[in-house]
Amino acid sequence: MDPSIDKLEMTQPPAHAADKRLSVEEKGDVVELAATYTEEEEKRVLRKIDCTILPMMCFIFFLQYLDKQTLSYASVFGLISDLHMTSSQYAWCSSIFYVGQLVAEYPFIYLMSRLRLTKFVGGTVIVWGIVCMCLAAPHNYAGFAAVRFMLGFAEGAVSPAFVTITAIWYQKDEHAVRTALWVTMNGIAQVIGCLLMYGIGKNTALSLAPWRTIFIVCGAITIAAGVGFYIIMPNGPKDAWFLNAREKEVLSLRMAQDREGGDKASFSVRQLREAVLDPKSWFVFAFGVLVTMQSPVLTFASLVINTIGYDKYETMLYTAPSGAVQVLLLWIGVAGCWMFPRNRTLVVLALIIPPLVGTILLLKLSTDSGWAMIVASWLASCITAVMSPLLSLTASNVKGNTKRSVVSCMFFIGYCAGCIGAPQLWTEKPRYFNGVVTGIVTWCLLFVVVVTYRFICMRDNQARDACTGDIGGEAVAARQGEIVLDKYGAPITDLTDKEDSKFRYSW
Repeated sequence: MDPSIDKLEMTQPPAHAADKRLSVEEKGDVVELAATYTEEEEKRVLRKIDCTILPMMCFIFFLQYLDKQTLSYASVFGLISDLHMTSSQYAWCSSIFYVGQLVAEYPFIYLMSRLRLTKFVGGTVIVWGIVCMCLAAPHNYAGFAAVRFMLGFAEGAVSPAFVTITAIWYQKDEHAVRTALWVTMNGIAQVIGCLLMYGIGKNTALSLAPWRTIFIVCGAITIAAGVGFYIIMPNGPKDAWFLNAREKEVLSLRMAQDREGGDKASFSVRQLREAVLDPKSWFVFAFGVLVTMQSPVLTFASLVINTIGYDKYETMLYTAPSGAVQVLLLWIGVAGCWMFPRNRTLVVLALIIPPLVGTILLLKLSTDSGWAMIVASWLASCITAVMSPLLSLTASNVKGNTKRSVVSCMFFIGYCAGCIGAPQLWTEKPRYFNGVVTGIVTWCLLFVVVVTYRFICMRDNQARDACTGDIGGEAVAARQGEIVLDKYGAPITDLTDKEDSKFRYSW
């Protein structure tokens, strides 16, 4: 056995509730490690993670949304006319980004299991920043669409990787809030992007068209952020440069208690097979499809506002608040998850109602109703509020390095499929009837799918509570409390949620 691997045997906690006790013996050499850690130590470690890991994730996610959403702003500032696009071609510029993401998911499922996740993500961020700057170069539809495809391909790793990173650094009951924090960046990017485009558009001294300038600015910022992420982001607990030796130890023991397998540089065919055959994995795929069939409203909202009588500067100012509305509803959802931690699916069902109402209003209101249409577009844009708790459920309910990577990618494959197909229905200005009706139908379908997922998770937990049978080798060791740490400080026993009898699904 490698002497760098630690074996942890979990024992009963001490009488005083503030301490959490673990006895530690290193294979090969006996090492004296503190057997307990206090709640104060745990809070200090968590605070340091929140102040270091989380801001980097949030900023990268902010840039991902900003870079892809610039298409919406650019369309109002001359992109469509300069490149002589038809409505159908513009819709394909939106769809082809997600074709690139979809193609990327297949190799990224493998690479995220084989490579150190943070280095891989950092490299892809740098590449997508370069590609984003290249969007300023094309002079026809074909060239622009090709670069949009490459941008989608380069961004394909970030969202599924962030689900895994969240699970590596945080315990299950912390996933909802942390996922919401980095998903919040979508709404903030909507606000900042509109204001940035407004400022660039007002600058008459620019030698380039405003829509070309926005791509160069966003791409340059992304390249710098990617370099910083690659250098600064640690691989795991023992690489956490912002923690001292004792804090790294506390973090490793803390994640061992949560039965988390950590980031492993290996690919398991067994876990791949389990992921494909697990019905809950396909529910996650359905989440991805259904929650994004309404996504074109984010790309087309500015055109809706622009075509009902507002100029391009007013359009940017009136589109910006939609991001703030998204953030507000998202954090209402977070508050719901905090107040009802065992009922995240019920929170999702409640969050479906506002965008469903907004989409119905887009269908029913007159196009000359002014502010009523603007407010309806804001409500209809609140997609990320629903997506956040769904992502947190994915992080909480899937265990095993390869299986989590596969299921996360299944969500984003569904996400891409929805984003590819839906824009093709948004081609008839200004009502976009086919797209709006599709949005209403898919919100209703998502409601039904979430209810069914809740029932299945509750049923499986009840079956586990009633089951006392043997589950075989490694799982028995984990059930009895033996945890083996790898060189990164994460538990080396890489069990899936089905193999770990003590694992319970969140709903």
